[in-house]
Amino acid sequence: MIIFERHTLGNGLRVIAHHDRGTPMVTSNILYDAGSRDEDPAATGFAHLFEHLMFEGTSNVPAFDEPVMMAGGENNAFTTNDLTNYYITLPSNNLETALWLESDRMRGLDLSEGRLSAQKSVVTEEFRQRFLNQPYGDMLLLLRPLAYKVHPYRWPAIGIDISHIEKADSGLLRRFYDRYYNPSNAILSIAGSVSPDEAFMMAEDRFGHLPAGGFNGRMLPAEPAQDERREITVHRPVPAAHLVMAFHTDGRKSREFYILDLLTDILAGCDSGRFPENLVRSKELFSEADIYLSGEIDPGLVIFSGRLKNGVDIRKAEEAVMEEISRLASETVTAAELEKARNRYESHRLISYLNASNKAFSLAFHELLGDAGGVNTETEQYMSVTAEEITAASSRIFRPSNCSVIYYLPESK
Repeated sequence: MIIFERHTLGNGLRVIAHHDRGTPMVTSNILYDAGSRDEDPAATGFAHLFEHLMFEGTSNVPAFDEPVMMAGGENNAFTTNDLTNYYITLPSNNLETALWLESDRMRGLDLSEGRLSAQKSVVTEEFRQRFLNQPYGDMLLLLRPLAYKVHPYRWPAIGIDISHIEKADSGLLRRFYDRYYNPSNAILSIAGSVSPDEAFMMAEDRFGHLPAGGFNGRMLPAEPAQDERREITVHRPVPAAHLVMAFHTDGRKSREFYILDLLTDILAGCDSGRFPENLVRSKELFSEADIYLSGEIDPGLVIFSGRLKNGVDIRKAEEAVMEEISRLASETVTAAELEKARNRYESHRLISYLNASNKAFSLAFHELLGDAGGVNTETEQYMSVTAEEITAASSRIFRPSNCSVIYYLPESK
Protein backbone atom coordinates (compact mmCIF):
# COMPACT_ATOMS: atom_id res chain seq x y z
CA MET A 1 0.00 0.00 0.00
CA ILE A 2 1.19 3.50 -0.84
CA ILE A 3 0.37 5.83 2.04
CA PHE A 4 -0.18 9.41 0.90
CA GLU A 5 -1.79 12.69 1.87
CA ARG A 6 -3.65 15.09 -0.39
CA HIS A 7 -3.95 18.90 -0.30
CA THR A 8 -5.51 21.35 -2.75
CA LEU A 9 -4.16 24.89 -3.08
CA GLY A 10 -6.45 27.88 -3.35
CA ASN A 11 -5.79 28.10 -7.10
CA GLY A 12 -6.95 24.52 -7.66
CA LEU A 13 -3.58 22.75 -7.88
CA ARG A 14 -3.97 19.27 -6.42
CA VAL A 15 -0.92 18.18 -4.43
CA ILE A 16 -0.28 14.59 -3.38
CA ALA A 17 2.58 13.65 -1.05
CA HIS A 18 4.01 10.21 -0.29
CA HIS A 19 6.78 9.91 2.30
CA ASP A 20 9.14 7.16 1.10
CA ARG A 21 11.68 6.46 3.82
CA GLY A 22 13.56 3.95 1.70
CA THR A 23 15.32 6.49 -0.50
CA PRO A 24 17.36 9.69 -0.04
CA MET A 25 15.85 10.98 -3.31
CA VAL A 26 12.56 12.67 -4.14
CA THR A 27 10.52 12.96 -7.31
CA SER A 28 8.46 15.98 -8.23
CA ASN A 29 5.89 14.81 -10.81
CA ILE A 30 3.52 17.27 -12.44
CA LEU A 31 0.77 15.95 -14.67
CA TYR A 32 -1.20 18.27 -16.96
CA ASP A 33 -4.69 17.19 -17.98
CA ALA A 34 -3.85 17.91 -21.62
CA GLY A 35 -3.12 15.37 -24.32
CA SER A 36 -3.63 14.98 -28.03
CA ARG A 37 -7.37 14.43 -27.52
CA ASP A 38 -7.57 18.12 -26.56
CA GLU A 39 -6.29 19.35 -29.92
CA ASP A 40 -8.11 20.87 -32.87
CA PRO A 41 -8.24 18.39 -35.79
CA ALA A 42 -6.70 21.11 -37.95
CA ALA A 43 -3.88 21.78 -35.46
CA THR A 44 -2.62 18.50 -34.00
CA GLY A 45 0.62 17.57 -32.28
CA PHE A 46 0.52 20.61 -29.96
CA ALA A 47 0.51 18.60 -26.70
CA HIS A 48 3.63 16.76 -27.80
CA LEU A 49 5.24 19.98 -29.00
CA PHE A 50 4.72 21.49 -25.55
CA GLU A 51 6.46 18.51 -24.01
CA HIS A 52 9.55 19.82 -25.84
CA LEU A 53 8.86 23.54 -25.38
CA MET A 54 8.65 23.19 -21.59
CA PHE A 55 12.39 22.49 -21.53
CA GLU A 56 13.20 25.63 -23.53
CA GLY A 57 13.35 27.85 -20.49
CA THR A 58 11.85 31.10 -19.23
CA SER A 59 13.07 34.64 -18.65
CA ASN A 60 14.19 33.51 -15.18
CA VAL A 61 15.73 30.19 -16.26
CA PRO A 62 17.02 30.36 -19.85
CA ALA A 63 18.28 26.74 -19.80
CA PHE A 64 16.01 24.40 -17.81
CA ASP A 65 18.39 21.43 -17.56
CA GLU A 66 21.29 23.34 -16.00
CA PRO A 67 19.86 23.94 -12.50
CA VAL A 68 18.48 20.37 -12.47
CA MET A 69 21.93 18.94 -13.12
CA MET A 70 23.54 21.34 -10.62
CA ALA A 71 21.11 20.02 -8.01
CA GLY A 72 22.19 16.45 -8.77
CA GLY A 73 18.97 15.56 -10.55
CA GLU A 74 17.53 14.26 -13.78
CA ASN A 75 14.31 15.07 -15.57
CA ASN A 76 12.15 13.97 -18.44
CA ALA A 77 8.61 14.03 -19.81
CA PHE A 78 6.14 12.15 -21.99
CA THR A 79 2.88 12.80 -23.82
CA THR A 80 -0.08 10.50 -24.42
CA ASN A 81 -3.51 10.95 -25.96
CA ASP A 82 -4.80 11.88 -22.49
CA LEU A 83 -2.07 13.78 -20.64
CA THR A 84 1.38 15.34 -20.57
CA ASN A 85 3.65 14.40 -17.67
CA TYR A 86 6.88 15.99 -16.40
CA TYR A 87 9.11 14.75 -13.62
CA ILE A 88 12.32 15.70 -11.81
CA THR A 89 14.18 13.28 -9.52
CA LEU A 90 16.90 14.69 -7.29
CA PRO A 91 18.28 14.53 -3.71
CA SER A 92 15.48 15.35 -1.29
CA ASN A 93 17.27 18.38 0.16
CA ASN A 94 16.98 19.98 -3.30
CA LEU A 95 13.23 19.47 -3.72
CA GLU A 96 12.62 23.21 -3.58
CA THR A 97 14.75 23.60 -6.72
CA ALA A 98 12.45 21.23 -8.61
CA LEU A 99 9.31 23.01 -7.43
CA TRP A 100 10.76 26.41 -8.29
CA LEU A 101 11.56 25.23 -11.82
CA GLU A 102 8.12 23.69 -12.34
CA SER A 103 6.22 26.69 -11.05
CA ASP A 104 8.35 29.04 -13.13
CA ARG A 105 7.62 27.27 -16.40
CA MET A 106 3.96 26.60 -15.59
CA ARG A 107 3.10 30.20 -16.42
CA GLY A 108 6.38 31.80 -17.51
CA LEU A 109 7.36 29.74 -20.55
CA ASP A 110 9.36 31.52 -23.27
CA LEU A 111 7.26 31.23 -26.44
CA SER A 112 9.35 33.56 -28.58
CA GLU A 113 9.65 32.74 -32.26
CA GLY A 114 13.27 31.65 -31.87
CA ARG A 115 12.38 29.09 -29.19
CA LEU A 116 9.37 27.89 -31.17
CA SER A 117 11.33 27.49 -34.38
CA ALA A 118 14.01 25.36 -32.72
CA GLN A 119 11.57 22.92 -31.12
CA LYS A 120 9.28 22.77 -34.14
CA SER A 121 12.29 21.56 -36.09
CA VAL A 122 13.04 18.93 -33.45
CA VAL A 123 9.46 17.64 -33.39
CA THR A 124 9.04 17.55 -37.17
CA GLU A 125 12.30 15.63 -37.48
CA GLU A 126 11.05 13.17 -34.84
CA PHE A 127 7.84 12.78 -36.87
CA ARG A 128 9.86 11.95 -39.97
CA GLN A 129 12.24 9.56 -38.25
CA ARG A 130 9.74 7.63 -36.15
CA PHE A 131 6.67 7.62 -38.37
CA LEU A 132 7.61 8.35 -41.97
CA ASN A 133 11.14 7.07 -42.56
CA GLN A 134 11.11 3.94 -40.42
CA PRO A 135 9.84 0.54 -41.59
CA TYR A 136 6.30 -0.03 -40.29
CA GLY A 137 6.46 3.43 -38.70
CA ASP A 138 3.20 4.74 -40.13
CA MET A 139 0.98 1.90 -38.87
CA LEU A 140 -0.37 4.01 -36.02
CA LEU A 141 -1.09 6.86 -38.43
CA LEU A 142 -3.12 4.39 -40.48
CA LEU A 143 -4.83 2.54 -37.65
CA ARG A 144 -6.29 5.36 -35.60
CA PRO A 145 -8.37 7.05 -38.35
CA LEU A 146 -9.51 3.59 -39.42
CA ALA A 147 -10.75 2.64 -35.94
CA TYR A 148 -12.03 6.08 -34.88
CA LYS A 149 -14.33 8.27 -36.94
CA VAL A 150 -15.45 10.92 -34.41
CA HIS A 151 -13.39 10.86 -31.22
CA PRO A 152 -10.00 12.70 -31.25
CA TYR A 153 -8.25 9.41 -30.54
CA ARG A 154 -8.34 9.20 -34.33
CA TRP A 155 -4.85 10.73 -34.37
CA PRO A 156 -1.79 9.71 -32.33
CA ALA A 157 0.02 11.98 -29.88
CA ILE A 158 2.51 13.00 -32.59
CA GLY A 159 -0.38 14.46 -34.61
CA ILE A 160 -2.13 13.80 -37.92
CA ASP A 161 0.16 15.65 -40.29
CA ILE A 162 3.66 17.04 -39.98
CA SER A 163 2.48 20.30 -41.55
CA HIS A 164 0.37 21.12 -38.47
CA ILE A 165 3.54 21.67 -36.45
CA GLU A 166 5.40 23.33 -39.29
CA LYS A 167 2.63 25.92 -39.68
CA ALA A 168 1.91 26.48 -35.98
CA ASP A 169 2.33 30.12 -35.00
CA SER A 170 2.94 31.70 -31.62
CA GLY A 171 -0.69 32.86 -31.31
CA LEU A 172 -2.13 29.35 -31.64
CA LEU A 173 0.44 27.92 -29.27
CA ARG A 174 -0.06 30.67 -26.72
CA ARG A 175 -3.80 29.88 -26.62
CA PHE A 176 -3.09 26.19 -26.05
CA TYR A 177 -0.61 27.04 -23.29
CA ASP A 178 -2.97 29.46 -21.53
CA ARG A 179 -5.83 27.00 -21.70
CA TYR A 180 -4.10 23.94 -20.30
CA TYR A 181 -0.91 24.94 -18.45
CA ASN A 182 -2.25 26.35 -15.21
CA PRO A 183 -2.74 25.14 -11.62
CA SER A 184 -6.41 24.15 -11.93
CA ASN A 185 -5.52 21.78 -14.79
CA ALA A 186 -2.54 20.13 -13.09
CA ILE A 187 -1.71 17.55 -10.42
CA LEU A 188 1.54 17.76 -8.48
CA SER A 189 2.72 14.51 -6.90
CA ILE A 190 5.76 14.38 -4.62
CA ALA A 191 7.22 11.05 -3.56
CA GLY A 192 10.43 10.44 -1.66
CA SER A 193 12.32 11.43 1.45
CA VAL A 194 10.15 14.37 2.48
CA SER A 195 7.22 14.63 4.87
CA PRO A 196 3.80 15.62 3.50
CA ASP A 197 3.77 18.77 5.64
CA GLU A 198 7.08 19.92 4.16
CA ALA A 199 5.91 19.06 0.66
CA PHE A 200 2.65 20.99 1.04
CA MET A 201 4.44 24.00 2.54
CA MET A 202 6.91 24.16 -0.37
CA ALA A 203 4.14 23.65 -2.92
CA GLU A 204 2.15 26.50 -1.39
CA ASP A 205 5.21 28.74 -1.43
CA ARG A 206 6.09 28.03 -5.05
CA PHE A 207 2.69 27.58 -6.71
CA GLY A 208 0.20 29.32 -4.43
CA HIS A 209 0.60 32.74 -6.06
CA LEU A 210 -0.13 31.53 -9.61
CA PRO A 211 -3.55 32.36 -11.13
CA ALA A 212 -5.88 29.38 -11.24
CA GLY A 213 -6.81 29.45 -14.90
CA GLY A 214 -10.25 28.61 -16.24
CA PHE A 215 -11.99 25.32 -16.95
CA ASN A 216 -10.26 23.67 -19.90
CA GLY A 217 -13.58 23.35 -21.72
CA ARG A 218 -13.16 19.75 -22.80
CA MET A 219 -16.28 18.42 -24.51
CA LEU A 220 -15.29 15.36 -26.52
CA PRO A 221 -17.60 13.55 -28.92
CA ALA A 222 -18.36 9.94 -28.06
CA GLU A 223 -17.22 7.40 -30.63
CA PRO A 224 -20.25 5.51 -32.00
CA ALA A 225 -20.26 1.73 -31.78
CA GLN A 226 -18.57 0.07 -34.74
CA ASP A 227 -21.00 -2.22 -36.53
CA GLU A 228 -19.02 -3.51 -39.50
CA ARG A 229 -15.54 -4.78 -40.25
CA ARG A 230 -13.10 -2.19 -41.63
CA GLU A 231 -10.08 -3.09 -43.70
CA ILE A 232 -7.30 -1.33 -45.58
CA THR A 233 -4.34 -2.72 -47.49
CA VAL A 234 -1.10 -0.78 -47.97
CA HIS A 235 2.17 -1.64 -49.68
CA ARG A 236 5.43 -0.38 -48.24
CA PRO A 237 9.19 -1.08 -48.69
CA VAL A 238 9.33 -3.54 -45.77
CA PRO A 239 10.87 -7.03 -45.53
CA ALA A 240 7.76 -8.89 -44.32
CA ALA A 241 3.99 -8.53 -44.18
CA HIS A 242 2.41 -7.30 -40.95
CA LEU A 243 -1.13 -7.82 -39.69
CA VAL A 244 -2.84 -5.35 -37.35
CA MET A 245 -6.30 -5.90 -35.87
CA ALA A 246 -7.98 -3.46 -33.46
CA PHE A 247 -11.14 -4.02 -31.40
CA HIS A 248 -13.00 -1.30 -29.47
CA THR A 249 -13.14 -1.64 -25.68
CA ASP A 250 -14.40 0.29 -22.67
CA GLY A 251 -12.27 2.99 -21.05
CA ARG A 252 -9.51 2.91 -18.45
CA LYS A 253 -11.86 3.31 -15.49
CA SER A 254 -14.06 0.36 -16.44
CA ARG A 255 -14.00 -3.14 -14.97
CA GLU A 256 -13.34 -4.37 -18.50
CA PHE A 257 -9.87 -2.79 -18.49
CA TYR A 258 -8.65 -5.15 -15.75
CA ILE A 259 -10.27 -8.17 -17.38
CA LEU A 260 -8.70 -7.44 -20.75
CA ASP A 261 -5.32 -6.61 -19.23
CA LEU A 262 -5.12 -10.11 -17.78
CA LEU A 263 -6.60 -11.64 -20.94
CA THR A 264 -3.94 -10.07 -23.17
CA ASP A 265 -1.27 -11.28 -20.74
CA ILE A 266 -2.60 -14.83 -21.06
CA LEU A 267 -2.45 -14.53 -24.84
CA ALA A 268 0.94 -12.87 -25.28
CA GLY A 269 2.36 -11.65 -21.98
CA CYS A 270 5.23 -14.10 -21.94
CA ASP A 271 7.00 -16.62 -24.16
CA SER A 272 4.68 -19.41 -23.00
CA GLY A 273 1.54 -17.41 -23.85
CA ARG A 274 -0.98 -18.74 -26.32
CA PHE A 275 0.09 -16.58 -29.26
CA PRO A 276 3.85 -17.36 -29.09
CA GLU A 277 3.06 -21.03 -28.50
CA ASN A 278 0.35 -21.53 -31.13
CA LEU A 279 0.72 -18.83 -33.79
CA VAL A 280 4.52 -18.54 -33.78
CA ARG A 281 5.96 -21.93 -32.87
CA SER A 282 3.23 -24.49 -33.59
CA LYS A 283 1.52 -23.13 -36.72
CA GLU A 284 4.58 -21.11 -37.85
CA LEU A 285 2.45 -18.27 -39.24
CA PHE A 286 4.14 -15.37 -37.47
CA SER A 287 7.69 -14.54 -36.49
CA GLU A 288 6.22 -12.46 -33.65
CA ALA A 289 2.67 -11.96 -32.38
CA ASP A 290 1.47 -9.60 -29.65
CA ILE A 291 -1.79 -8.22 -28.29
CA TYR A 292 -2.14 -5.28 -25.91
CA LEU A 293 -4.47 -2.57 -24.61
CA SER A 294 -4.08 1.00 -25.80
CA GLY A 295 -5.03 2.02 -22.25
CA GLU A 296 -6.66 5.40 -22.89
CA ILE A 297 -8.99 7.01 -20.36
CA ASP A 298 -11.90 7.14 -22.81
CA PRO A 299 -13.01 3.93 -24.57
CA GLY A 300 -9.92 2.57 -26.30
CA LEU A 301 -8.65 -0.40 -28.30
CA VAL A 302 -7.23 -3.85 -27.82
CA ILE A 303 -4.70 -4.30 -30.62
CA PHE A 304 -3.23 -7.42 -32.20
CA SER A 305 0.07 -6.88 -34.02
CA GLY A 306 1.91 -9.67 -35.81
CA ARG A 307 4.82 -9.94 -38.26
CA LEU A 308 4.18 -12.76 -40.76
CA LYS A 309 6.69 -15.35 -41.85
CA ASN A 310 7.62 -15.29 -45.53
CA GLY A 311 5.14 -17.00 -47.81
CA VAL A 312 2.22 -16.98 -45.36
CA ASP A 313 -1.11 -15.75 -46.77
CA ILE A 314 -2.22 -12.82 -44.65
CA ARG A 315 -5.91 -13.75 -44.79
CA LYS A 316 -5.15 -17.23 -43.50
CA ALA A 317 -3.07 -15.64 -40.77
CA GLU A 318 -6.00 -13.42 -39.79
CA GLU A 319 -8.30 -16.45 -39.68
CA ALA A 320 -5.87 -18.19 -37.35
CA VAL A 321 -5.81 -15.17 -35.01
CA MET A 322 -9.61 -15.04 -34.93
CA GLU A 323 -9.78 -18.77 -34.24
CA GLU A 324 -7.37 -18.38 -31.34
CA ILE A 325 -9.21 -15.50 -29.71
CA SER A 326 -12.62 -17.09 -30.44
CA ARG A 327 -11.55 -19.95 -28.18
CA LEU A 328 -11.69 -17.49 -25.30
CA ALA A 329 -15.43 -17.08 -25.81
CA SER A 330 -16.11 -20.82 -26.02
CA GLU A 331 -13.56 -22.29 -23.61
CA THR A 332 -12.78 -20.76 -20.23
CA VAL A 333 -9.13 -20.04 -19.54
CA THR A 334 -7.49 -22.45 -17.16
CA ALA A 335 -6.97 -21.72 -13.49
CA ALA A 336 -3.22 -22.00 -14.05
CA GLU A 337 -3.25 -19.43 -16.86
CA LEU A 338 -5.26 -16.97 -14.79
CA GLU A 339 -3.09 -17.43 -11.71
CA LYS A 340 0.06 -16.93 -13.76
CA ALA A 341 -1.29 -13.68 -15.23
CA ARG A 342 -2.23 -12.41 -11.78
CA ASN A 343 1.21 -13.26 -10.42
CA ARG A 344 2.91 -11.50 -13.33
CA TYR A 345 0.86 -8.35 -12.68
CA GLU A 346 1.68 -8.39 -8.96
CA SER A 347 5.38 -8.98 -9.62
CA HIS A 348 5.60 -6.11 -12.11
CA ARG A 349 3.75 -3.82 -9.72
CA LEU A 350 6.03 -4.57 -6.79
CA ILE A 351 9.17 -4.08 -8.88
CA SER A 352 7.82 -0.85 -10.34
CA TYR A 353 7.07 0.61 -6.91
CA LEU A 354 10.63 0.14 -5.74
CA ASN A 355 11.13 3.40 -7.64
CA ALA A 356 9.74 6.56 -6.04
CA SER A 357 9.24 8.21 -9.43
CA ASN A 358 6.89 5.41 -10.53
CA LYS A 359 4.86 5.86 -7.36
CA ALA A 360 4.71 9.61 -7.92
CA PHE A 361 3.33 9.18 -11.43
CA SER A 362 0.87 6.45 -10.40
CA LEU A 363 -0.56 8.65 -7.66
CA ALA A 364 -0.98 11.57 -10.07
CA PHE A 365 -2.52 9.38 -12.77
CA HIS A 366 -5.06 7.81 -10.42
CA GLU A 367 -5.94 11.27 -9.16
CA LEU A 368 -6.61 12.23 -12.77
CA LEU A 369 -8.86 9.17 -13.06
CA GLY A 370 -10.79 10.40 -10.04
CA ASP A 371 -9.02 9.30 -6.87
CA ALA A 372 -5.33 8.79 -6.08
CA GLY A 373 -6.46 6.06 -3.70
CA GLY A 374 -7.11 3.91 -6.75
CA VAL A 375 -3.42 3.06 -6.71
CA ASN A 376 -4.12 0.92 -3.64
CA THR A 377 -7.28 -0.81 -4.91
CA GLU A 378 -6.00 -1.90 -8.34
CA THR A 379 -4.50 -5.13 -7.04
CA GLU A 380 -7.90 -6.19 -5.72
CA GLN A 381 -9.40 -5.45 -9.15
CA TYR A 382 -6.88 -7.71 -10.88
CA MET A 383 -6.98 -10.49 -8.29
CA SER A 384 -10.78 -10.70 -8.46
CA VAL A 385 -10.98 -11.20 -12.24
CA THR A 386 -12.63 -14.55 -12.99
CA ALA A 387 -12.41 -16.93 -15.94
CA GLU A 388 -16.12 -16.33 -16.54
CA GLU A 389 -15.54 -12.58 -16.85
CA ILE A 390 -12.81 -13.23 -19.44
CA THR A 391 -15.20 -15.42 -21.43
CA ALA A 392 -17.95 -12.78 -21.34
CA ALA A 393 -15.60 -9.95 -22.32
CA SER A 394 -14.17 -12.00 -25.17
CA SER A 395 -17.65 -12.65 -26.57
CA ARG A 396 -18.43 -8.94 -26.50
CA ILE A 397 -15.11 -7.58 -27.80
CA PHE A 398 -13.74 -10.02 -30.36
CA ARG A 399 -16.44 -9.75 -33.00
CA PRO A 400 -15.64 -9.26 -36.72
CA SER A 401 -18.01 -6.28 -36.83
CA ASN A 402 -15.97 -4.62 -34.04
CA CYS A 403 -12.65 -5.08 -35.85
CA SER A 404 -10.47 -2.73 -37.91
CA VAL A 405 -7.79 -4.51 -39.94
CA ILE A 406 -4.61 -3.38 -41.70
CA TYR A 407 -2.87 -5.60 -44.22
CA TYR A 408 0.61 -4.08 -44.31
CA LEU A 409 2.34 -5.74 -47.27
CA PRO A 410 5.79 -5.54 -48.86
CA GLU A 411 5.99 -3.70 -52.15
CA SER A 412 6.37 -5.95 -55.20
CA LYS A 413 9.94 -6.11 -56.39
